[in-house]
Amino acid sequence: LSLSLSEASFFDFAYLRLLELEACGKNPTFMSALVALCRARAAASSSFFNSIIRPAFRNFSTGFADAQNKSLVAQMKEEMLHMDINSMVGSSMPLGMMRIGTIIHNIEMNPGQGAKMVRAAGTNAKILKEPASGKCLIKLPSGDTKWINARCRATIGTVSNPSHGTKKLRKAGQSRWLGIRPKVRGVAMNPCDHPHGGGEGKSKSSGSRGRTSVSPWGKPCKGGYKSASVKKKKKRLADAAAKM
Repeated sequence: LSLSLSEASFFDFAYLRLLELEACGKNPTFMSALVALCRARAAASSSFFNSIIRPAFRNFSTGFADAQNKSLVAQMKEEMLHMDINSMVGSSMPLGMMRIGTIIHNIEMNPGQGAKMVRAAGTNAKILKEPASGKCLIKLPSGDTKWINARCRATIGTVSNPSHGTKKLRKAGQSRWLGIRPKVRGVAMNPCDHPHGGGEGKSKSSGSRGRTSVSPWGKPCKGGYKSASVKKKKKRLADAAAKM
């Protein structure tokens, strides 16, 4: 199909003639003539392919691709018309545009401030109430609830890598790779180095009354200062919501 009948017969006749001359020993430049013949035949076939077959194939493939792209664009437009934005994971929008029960993360504290809450791996929050007087009630990962401005933006879905908290380090060197240096307990130090140091055994003080956990500088830690309980916070927020 690549050559016409006359061209094909001409090249075949020339090839057979070269073979006869080689057999009779009358053609010392047989290889050069054969190479020239092959090049001529290849050039003729390539010119036929470039002039007839390739343009036709290009037109066919381009038309098929254009039709396929048009159908794909139309399908995407149809899906976007009937798509629920609240169900699109990764969409970012103001809290006032989301419905009740939407799972969100990367929540702003003030409009335009940028994400400040629910950014840790595997965490998410939930919208409990629709905007009332310009605020939404959000349930945080800690279980606490918080009223946030409805103009604050958030992202739909959960933060990735939920198994981050369950990952265990295989050896001490792996924590060093993460930039974590060793920590020495206060009870293992001397009294001059830490308030918990000294004494017999693992006591934190030498007196009979004992002592609360403190930092190396004597400041209470591990619950040394009382803070508002979660129950009281929830009750106060519930009373405020009832008044609204």
